[in-house]
Formats: sequence, structure tokens, C-alpha cells
Amino acid sequence: MSAHCQLTGARPGFGNTVSHSHRRTSRRFDPNIQRKRYWLASEGRHVRLTLSARAIKTVDAIGVEVAVARIRARGEKV
Repeated sequence: MSAHCQLTGARPGFGNTVSHSHRRTSRRFDPNIQRKRYWLASEGRHVRLTLSARAIKTVDAIGVEVAVARIRARGEKV
């Protein structure tokens, strides 16, 4: 599963871990990605979306139909 959100497009950020002695090593800041299944009434089927925790809250606010329309507008397959 790739670490990106289908709705918001959130992807891993990259940076450094800085130790007490100030040595720097590479690290990744991964978004909180979850796989969630929603009922899509217009198509009469379930869809499984890969969403960040923030995007799950957005879907709760705007509805799954609007969210799927936005994902498809971004060019992703649902």
C-alpha cells in the first residue's frame, strides 16, 4: 500500500532526525493512512478508499458522493 491519500494527496515528507550530538540522519514523516470502506449509493456498491485520518473527517463532513467525485476529478480510479 503506497503511503498517499486519495482525497487530499498527502504524501510522505522527508527530513532529518537530529540527535543530541547534532548528527543528522534521514527520516520519513508518513501521513496517517487508513483503508476505509464506504457504501456508494449512486453505484450500488462499496468502495475502498485509502485516506489519511484528516481526509476521513472530511468525508464525514462532505459526504462520500462528493469525496469520490473529487477523487475522480484528480484523475484517480475508484
